[in-house]
Amino acid sequence: MAFFKKLKDRLFRSSSKLEEGLDAIVSEGGETDPVSDVEVPTPHIAEKPAPEPAPVSPAAAEDDVKDVDTDEVSIAPQPTAPALTPPSLVQEDPVETPVKPGLMSRIIGRTEPQVMRRVLDDDMLEQLEELLITSDMGVDTALRVTANMAEGRMGKRLSSQEVKQLMAQEVARIMEPVARPLPIYPTKPQVVLVVGVNGSGKTTTIGKLASQFKAAGKHVVIAAGDTFRAAAVEQLQVWGDRAGVPVLTAPEGSDPASLAFDALTQAQADGADLLMIDTAGRLQNRADLMEELSKIVRVIQKKDPDAPHNTLLVLDATTGQNAVSQVKTFQELADVSGLVMTKLDGTAKGGVLVSLADKFGLPIHAIGVGEQIDDLAPFDPEDFAKALTGLE
Repeated sequence: MAFFKKLKDRLFRSSSKLEEGLDAIVSEGGETDPVSDVEVPTPHIAEKPAPEPAPVSPAAAEDDVKDVDTDEVSIAPQPTAPALTPPSLVQEDPVETPVKPGLMSRIIGRTEPQVMRRVLDDDMLEQLEELLITSDMGVDTALRVTANMAEGRMGKRLSSQEVKQLMAQEVARIMEPVARPLPIYPTKPQVVLVVGVNGSGKTTTIGKLASQFKAAGKHVVIAAGDTFRAAAVEQLQVWGDRAGVPVLTAPEGSDPASLAFDALTQAQADGADLLMIDTAGRLQNRADLMEELSKIVRVIQKKDPDAPHNTLLVLDATTGQNAVSQVKTFQELADVSGLVMTKLDGTAKGGVLVSLADKFGLPIHAIGVGEQIDDLAPFDPEDFAKALTGLE
């Protein structure tokens, strides 16, 4: 629940863009519902009860009886009531006595809040589609989401809150099948190869995952396979020291495939549960770098034919629809088994994750919204859908 609040607070660019867009669409061509008055009941005035007679003691009552002469009983004359002036049929200056409303009427006021609603028609659907496309949800996914939202609801008047709820339901429905944690296998060591383009957040993601697995009681080893960037090795060593996880390194410029082979050998000897291999960031349009990644896979398979057991593709949410081409390329060369989406706190393109789920169906293991260790959490489709649409 705490991560959802953090996600909703930090996914402000995507959520605010969708939320503001949905509000604007409903307001354009929408109408407010008629205001219903709160009926103030007429106050009931209870009649004043007649006073009860004072109690008389038995002795006093007997004395009274003795004093009464049964033959001559005189009745004292009653005072005459003053004559009442008959009311005039026409009152020249009528005075209206205001009726004081009850407590509930004073609290909630005389009217209900006004709600803007718009009829769901073709024009509104087209605007919804355009809004989702601009949030990088992709044309096909945007059409599918709006079509499901409209099913059985065409011609009905919807508020922006109701539209957000419908959209969040459809987004969660698409994301539900792919929301799966990183699987843990009995094989030791389980080799997790982490790939992605430059600056996607691979090194940070490895550090966070290693720290979390270590906290869960797993024996984790990290291999710093980005031998071309000294800063990546130093960053991994910082995370390793923080989590108490060993980091295996090689001299700068060394063959990363050779490092991966040595790391797997060491992890097997140590009885490690997990070996996480970092790789150099590479552009998906660089054939030489992509071939190097394929070489890493071939080399570690000489030690374990089933390795890598997981190939995680780390994606930067700020790249938008470019993430689609990244998934396609890495899936062909490295047999990607799952996704991790980072930097959702800095993008207006959060809808791309919905597009990836709809297009590829790859498991989404985790999402990140910051640099702290608890800013990477398992993917929850309902929380993500609410945060994306700005639904409270």
